[in-house]
Amino acid sequence: MDDLDPLTPRLSPSAKRPLLGKTVLVVEDSRYASEAMRLMCLRSGARIRRADCLRSARRHLQVYRPSVVIVDLGLPDGSGLDLIDELNRSSPRVGAILGISGEDHMRTRAIAARADGFLAKPVDTVGEFQQVILAALPRDQAVQGPCAINTETVSPDPLAYRDDMSHIAGLLDEPQSGAMLDYVAQFLGSVARLADDRALELAAQELTTARAEGATSQAKLARVAAMVHERMQESLAL
Repeated sequence: MDDLDPLTPRLSPSAKRPLLGKTVLVVEDSRYASEAMRLMCLRSGARIRRADCLRSARRHLQVYRPSVVIVDLGLPDGSGLDLIDELNRSSPRVGAILGISGEDHMRTRAIAARADGFLAKPVDTVGEFQQVILAALPRDQAVQGPCAINTETVSPDPLAYRDDMSHIAGLLDEPQSGAMLDYVAQFLGSVARLADDRALELAAQELTTARAEGATSQAKLARVAAMVHERMQESLAL
């Protein structure tokens, strides 16, 4: 069921579950990040649907209208900023549109594209997740009265991290273009930060720097590829 379905029960949010009755569409290519947001939605009372690219998100939006759309700004088939712009021009408009990125400078670009708010990866607590969404929702859709401060953190399934590593390993096995390498570096830096994998995050940052300087840096790329395969093997051993 979706927000346009007349049979959808009209549930009232509460202080402990402030997003009760809301449907959140998460447009996110990382399985690990999506799992974190699924758990946060669950703790908050919201239902969640996921799209892993712009094409999939547009397909979802042809069928139903969620209460909230959270759009990762770096997607495999384009920029999430384009989807934010489309959502702003659609009628009726989604209640809240949020950008999300592991690169904090993207906050300015998301707001310039008329997102209602921005989530910086990693989102540390359920309470932070709730507050950003509540601040973006129209006033008549938010919970009335104060909300409980939820300091709970979530722990996504490690197998979701392995899925992300497998995704990148598959890309690295294909012919490599500059755009693909930029995507790999951005994706790995974001998911490694969320997983507190400092070594992989630093390796991704080094690849990003090399790309910005116009270098392919086969040594840095080979290091990243080796680390990705190591993490896949570690997950299989769990």
